[in-house]
Amino acid sequence: MAITAQMVKELREMTGAGMMDAKKALTETDGNMEAAIDWLRTKGLAKAAKKADRVAAEGLIGVQVQDGRGVAVEINSETDFVAKNADFQNLLREVTRIALETGDSVEVVMATHLNGEPVEQVIQSAIARIGENLTFRRMHVLEGETVVSYIHNAAAEGMGKIGVLVALSGPAAKAQEIGRQFAMHIAASAPLSLSEATLDPAVIERELSVQTAKALEENASSAKPKPEAVIHNNIIPGRMKKFLAENTLLGQAFVINPDLTVEQAAKEAGVTITGYARVVVGEGVEKREDDFAAEVARMTQG
Repeated sequence: MAITAQMVKELREMTGAGMMDAKKALTETDGNMEAAIDWLRTKGLAKAAKKADRVAAEGLIGVQVQDGRGVAVEINSETDFVAKNADFQNLLREVTRIALETGDSVEVVMATHLNGEPVEQVIQSAIARIGENLTFRRMHVLEGETVVSYIHNAAAEGMGKIGVLVALSGPAAKAQEIGRQFAMHIAASAPLSLSEATLDPAVIERELSVQTAKALEENASSAKPKPEAVIHNNIIPGRMKKFLAENTLLGQAFVINPDLTVEQAAKEAGVTITGYARVVVGEGVEKREDDFAAEVARMTQG
């Protein structure tokens, strides 16, 4: 597969690797981006990269909570300018309200009536009025004894670029108080799952493969190599323990008090975190990047 400059650029931005290292990684993996990331990490040339870092779509996340039920709704726009528009924000607020009251999926909400019309038609009318394509991309519902919401960098009340919901059990007043702190922590720390038990096994398997290859390669090039038993019984398990602590919510150091894990902080407060959602605008969506020079060349040729 031909390795393009754009592919090299993207891999460098995702991993912080040098140009030649990025190019070699792509060449070695036949242009497979995820495999190239793992190749660089095996060589100690990159940190862990998440697909969520490749955020490009514009828009806002709306969150609302009532009586132990919370929703986070994402509506995308083509430009950030439109996301700041009061018309767009009113649309998001109303769709989020409908989602909180009646919806358990995008399809259900789209068919629900808002001001006498299905939400789908209301969005189509907004597209015509605003003059830019809008997409009701997704929604997340979270239920629990107490559900707390948080918006990071709010554009207006209840909406912004990152929306967080946290469900807790335990005394309601305490859950509300510390729940907001946990929500702020989640916004900042972006855990992959609540605990090791809920983490995708494929993620664990991939990380184990990377850490195993990395540890063996480091040992092979060491002036004083360690016995393989030490590598497999101590070093690799130690690195996996660190990975799980850094990437599961309950295992992370609590940003408010790093001497405690989130799980310990919850226990001290007399509450239990039963679930969470962290929704980021455009997460996993890549915006098309046009090559302006190539476009001009095409125009002059045609």
